[in-house]
Amino acid sequence: MTLAALAVAVVSGGALIYRQLGLPAPMLPVDLYRRPMFALSSLTSFCSFSAQGLAFVALPFYFQTVLGLSAVDTGLLLTPWPVMTAIAAPIAGPLSDRLPPAILGGVGLAAFAIGLTLIATLPGHPGTFGIVWRMMVCGAGFGFFQSPNLRAIMSSAPPERSGGASGIVATSRLVGQAVGAALVALCFGISMPHGPSLALATAAVFSAAGSLVSFSRLAARPLKPPVRAM
Repeated sequence: MTLAALAVAVVSGGALIYRQLGLPAPMLPVDLYRRPMFALSSLTSFCSFSAQGLAFVALPFYFQTVLGLSAVDTGLLLTPWPVMTAIAAPIAGPLSDRLPPAILGGVGLAAFAIGLTLIATLPGHPGTFGIVWRMMVCGAGFGFFQSPNLRAIMSSAPPERSGGASGIVATSRLVGQAVGAALVALCFGISMPHGPSLALATAAVFSAAGSLVSFSRLAARPLKPPVRAM
């Protein structure tokens, strides 16, 4: 049943893309993916939000079932992540005026991957501070990546296609988070006692892959507009 649903999804997605390619104003702006910077930035966004989806779903299980913490402690220990994201994002925004988004995004996702790896390899009885600073690394890395990558996506699309580019931003986020949540279920099915740790390790892999894709944008060249004959 699962394979049948997957096959239907793949065929339907292919038919949608084929249909949209011939439209002047497509609902799914697949033509923008011909621009290397746009395509790589969207892929980076997908990897980062897949890692985030994996982590956000797995962490409560990890704290409560693996580390034996209470629900209140779990909620409090999750707080440093969004706090650091809120602090790092405004710092990364102005830096993107002086440094390429490829570097800022790559460094941010590399820090995110390191933080996830450190959480996945926590000792059996970690102290509160040991958890908190690891969560802070994750939040800071993710926040450092977001603003420059969003700017890269929007600036690589023509001004008249800003609506389509914005739609791709939302699609990359939602698809990435959905894939991350689905992979958590897969990790739990593979090994329930070690499922949360496996999910966090998988999140680290996604984040590291996103970092590599981000750095690859240094070699991307913007698509030049066609020269019109006089």
